[in-house]
Amino acid sequence: MDAITIKIINRSGNPDPEYATPGSSGMDLRADIEQPLILKPLERRMIPTGIFLEIPDGYEVQVRPRSGMAWKYGLTCLNSPGTVDSDYRGELKVIIVNLSDTPHEIQNGDRIAQMVVSKVEKAVLVHSDDLASTERGSGGFGHSGMK
Repeated sequence: MDAITIKIINRSGNPDPEYATPGSSGMDLRADIEQPLILKPLERRMIPTGIFLEIPDGYEVQVRPRSGMAWKYGLTCLNSPGTVDSDYRGELKVIIVNLSDTPHEIQNGDRIAQMVVSKVEKAVLVHSDDLASTERGSGGFGHSGMK
């Protein structure tokens, strides 16, 4: 599989994001914080990573939750997946929310999310007076049943 090149600046002192296994889709992002922070139940915080990227045109980076954090601690990412556009040059930050009923401590270097590189297709919208019909039609939000 061919890989694209993404320039990175890592100001965190933590390891660069990397794939954990050959089949991994995402690279872990780590917290870049000066002191531990406590995330109370239902509290959300924007966590810096110290990572800056130059994403090639035609690609995006999606920021997604880590399944282990969601399962073990009830922590997840809001705005998920978060999109990092190819023309963004600021620091990657992750919005974390604690959906559990207990506080959780996040420390510097903790793996808080993962980033997935994805190709982006551009679309041209064309005005029309009608749309082709389908079997589904306008059914949505549970139209096919809940089981």
